[in-house]
Amino acid sequence: MITGLHHYALAVPGLDVADEFLRSFGLETSAESNRLVARCPGREQEQVLMVEGPAKQLFYVAFSVAPGSLDALRERLERAGVAPVEPPAGAPECGLWILDPDGTPVRLLETQPASPRQIPPVLSNIGSQYHRFDTPGWETAEDAMPRRLGHCLLFTPAMEPMVRFYTEALGLAVSDRIPGKVTFLNAGPGDHHVFGFIASTHPGFHHGSYEVPSLDAIALGARRMLDRGWSRGWGLGRHTVGSNYFHYMADPWGSWIEWFSDIDQIRDCWIPKDWDVPPQLWGPPPPAEFVSNLEPPR
Repeated sequence: MITGLHHYALAVPGLDVADEFLRSFGLETSAESNRLVARCPGREQEQVLMVEGPAKQLFYVAFSVAPGSLDALRERLERAGVAPVEPPAGAPECGLWILDPDGTPVRLLETQPASPRQIPPVLSNIGSQYHRFDTPGWETAEDAMPRRLGHCLLFTPAMEPMVRFYTEALGLAVSDRIPGKVTFLNAGPGDHHVFGFIASTHPGFHHGSYEVPSLDAIALGARRMLDRGWSRGWGLGRHTVGSNYFHYMADPWGSWIEWFSDIDQIRDCWIPKDWDVPPQLWGPPPPAEFVSNLEPPR
């Protein structure tokens, strides 16, 4: 019933700083009802929503639900003992609202996800397969902007209860695990993961991740932010679990935002595994603060 991650929302001190940061990352922003809303260029769907708060804190997460299935999902939640709640103060009212085991509001929107903007095929000459002829590769890397929000990961002190809630009550599925550290969840055929959890002492937001057209776009995005004064990050590299190329930038409030490309695509036959691997296949090691949860405990 859940078709994917729709958007996430944070409370942050200073929406003016948030606006500058998100636009430098490559998103388009607008002020809507005392909230800052950011979208990917060419995609008519909110991807991140920010409200003013005394400190950065996860506000809520939102998932898209297949049109015509919200009533069935509501019944499933009732059977699981999950009751609807009122939206948090300052949040949009539409949608079905519930709380997960960490107390994070979850917004369920009965809507078809908006299509990302169209891009031409990224042709490559890799290994023994040659697909690009008579065209300089560097000239085809002009589009370096995010196309869509792909996934986000949350900190949690209750890994197993959170996994059970999002799989048994909401219908997501486990993709893979690094036991005791990270769990990745999918919404069916498509991206290896759309959501997931990192073990921590208390709840919080770790990162949101946006697909860009190519590996070149990741590097160009990182250079764009560096030119605008945003220098703290991790990358360039390739992840192990999920396999995507990545570069993360630290945001002004102690969490992260990621460009990704070339993530594993899975089908119904996918079988999840437990892995004992570092987060990157290659690239620099993650900075010490990468898994530091700086949000105040609730």
